[in-house]
Amino acid sequence: MTAATRFSVGELVHHRKFGYRGVIVGVDPVFAGSDEWYEAVARSRPPRDQPWYHVLVDGDTHSTYVAERHLEADTSGVQIEHPDLGRYFDRFVNGRYGRGTGSRIH
Repeated sequence: MTAATRFSVGELVHHRKFGYRGVIVGVDPVFAGSDEWYEAVARSRPPRDQPWYHVLVDGDTHSTYVAERHLEADTSGVQIEHPDLGRYFDRFVNGRYGRGTGSRIH
């Protein structure tokens, strides 16, 4: 059984443990990485049967793959800085990224 996802593409999030902000660019309803990656990187052993998210990290050039339990909503409404934003989004409206009508991203 797969869990319902709490966040969706374009939402701003905050990592509870590491303190960074970011934007969701992909959602997996359950862990979709390899066993090797999980063993090497997921040290807190978050559940594999819960949602995981691909996140562009604010103020950096990399993205992360994060278990839902480590994320909370970022309600600051402040845009993030990341060189790959334009690959995924062309708008920032009401504190959320997307494609289509609305204010252009910076």
